[in-house]
Amino acid sequence: MTVMTAWIRPIRRGWIVRAEVPGPDVDEFADAYRVSTALARPGAARGTLLAVQHPHRTPAALAEEATVLDALPGARRALRDLERAAYQPVADVVAPYRVDGPDGSATGVLCLVDVAAVGADGLSWVRHSEQVYPEVVAERAAVLTGLGCATSAALLVPVAGGELLTATVDQAITAAGAPVVSTVDSSGRRHRMWLLGPGPIREAVLGVVAAQPLMVADGNHRVAAAAAADLGGLLALVTAGPGLRVGPYHRVLTGTGLDADALAAAWRGIGLTVHDAPAAGLPGTAAPVAWAGGSSGNHGAPAPTEPGTVVVRTATRDLVVELPDAPPLTIDHAVVETLLLHDALGLDPEGPHVRTLPEGRDPGPDVDAVLLLAPVPLADVQAVHAAGGRMPRKSTYFTPKPRSGLLLADLD
Repeated sequence: MTVMTAWIRPIRRGWIVRAEVPGPDVDEFADAYRVSTALARPGAARGTLLAVQHPHRTPAALAEEATVLDALPGARRALRDLERAAYQPVADVVAPYRVDGPDGSATGVLCLVDVAAVGADGLSWVRHSEQVYPEVVAERAAVLTGLGCATSAALLVPVAGGELLTATVDQAITAAGAPVVSTVDSSGRRHRMWLLGPGPIREAVLGVVAAQPLMVADGNHRVAAAAAADLGGLLALVTAGPGLRVGPYHRVLTGTGLDADALAAAWRGIGLTVHDAPAAGLPGTAAPVAWAGGSSGNHGAPAPTEPGTVVVRTATRDLVVELPDAPPLTIDHAVVETLLLHDALGLDPEGPHVRTLPEGRDPGPDVDAVLLLAPVPLADVQAVHAAGGRMPRKSTYFTPKPRSGLLLADLD
């Protein structure tokens, strides 16, 4: 197989954080509501990376009903101010990276990937693993174009040769000495970063990174946005772990007015088996998911750990929905969006009444129900990818991830 070194390259011009990323931890917030809530806190809307990444969700922008395009000129000026105050410039580097935490470990390298290598045809060097929301891609592409700078990295995983990649980066880290950045995020993960300039060690690292096709494990929207923006590349952490994990991605119903009785009736109406969850949870279930909503009876049933069932938490009681048998490589998330949401409830899975919820996050206010799904086995993700397919949107939650804002990459 030809080594595609042309697709992988150093960061020509970038900035590394001097101490901590300014403002709230940008990786804590998974949706627009949480971003807006965080930016409404005192001081969060000025001088923070979160405000730069989401300029149209600051209190001032919301009050003025500003669009992304309206807010971007100010965001670009704010980014330049942050670069001067909180970052130091670097040039012609790649960044070996190591993250360790309660949800796994990963060793890899931050670098730029040519967006011409990205595709979904089964033949491209970098391929998506999940479907995407077009409106999210469009918004993120606009922000990338307006800023001309990547502030967050996608997570790319080689389809083979992972042990060699890990060993090669480990050797480079040993030779580099002390990290240039070492920080602990809000979830207790330690992130460390080193820098490699031109030389044989960097060439060895880039050669191994470029030796295998890459799967987008996390950041499918970032990758699609980078391709749509067509700037100077995609910022990515290329890693094979060795401790990558796939956590669950749940669904939240909000503003539907549906309670447990109505949900159960609708799902039974299309032939699904629905019953109350036992108070102690199902055999083979995970720890309960935190929810600020009220509870009574058996409320608080754990999430399933194996595909095939959905645990539904509501304010009064919890349900278990048995999913129908499906062909191999049919992912629970696709069945839930098609049968439980669209067919039975008449809800658009991309609409305002359905939110996605990654593992470990609180569903937030105004929740009618939380649909807890099992994590997709890594072997299933790899099999779908090898067959040239894509997983349903927001169905895999790979951890640990690179921390946003430690390294910024100029894309102009």
